[in-house]
Amino acid sequence: MTTEIPGGWSAFDYEITGVAKEVLKEALEGFVGATYTPSAFATQIVAGTNYCFLCTGQIVVPNAPRFPALVHVFKPLNGKAHISEIIRIKP
Repeated sequence: MTTEIPGGWSAFDYEITGVAKEVLKEALEGFVGATYTPSAFATQIVAGTNYCFLCTGQIVVPNAPRFPALVHVFKPLNGKAHISEIIRIKP
């Protein structure tokens, strides 16, 4: 039995699907200054789909430390996915 609420967020999935990978890639296209590697994602169905990716981020400079971050992406029904928010998680 699932306990998902209509319009609510799914549980985090640690197997990144091909669709989720493409959405993140599309949203990060042209993004400079940092890289984000996903390890899990959750979705919320609205008029399109909200994605929340749990990522390892790294600023693009030599020997930069890695950090955990949540990358929020919106994929509209028609149109390109885009970043809506990036939250750096502090340990």
